[in-house]
Amino acid sequence: MKTEKKKLAILAAVFVVAIAVLGVVFFALKPGTEDGVKKYTLEIILADGTSTTHELKTEEEYLGQALLNEGLITGESGEYGLFITAVNGITANSDNQEWWCLTVNYEEWMYGIDQTPVTDGGHYELTLKVGW
Repeated sequence: MKTEKKKLAILAAVFVVAIAVLGVVFFALKPGTEDGVKKYTLEIILADGTSTTHELKTEEEYLGQALLNEGLITGESGEYGLFITAVNGITANSDNQEWWCLTVNYEEWMYGIDQTPVTDGGHYELTLKVGW
């Protein structure tokens, strides 16, 4: 019985250490923010390939709040942050498997719009995708 308790205690300690290490790694790799006014570009790309470009400025640290302030996006807050439902008045139709994809500087982005720092000179794309 004592060896089982000892094993459980060791397992619990290993679990706690693993969670702590993952937390440190997450915060170490999380993109940093910049203070002050930042100029950036937002490109909105529709499913047919047409696009609209907006040259914007903000003092916000994160893209989600900056675009909400500009009135360019709407969305729903959820477990994983802001889920974008419409961009520039164009609503993604989930019945047609439409969704808005965020890319940063023409590359896939692994963070939500709420965790995406606005950088001076940054280029952000919101693309209307069809299909999960």
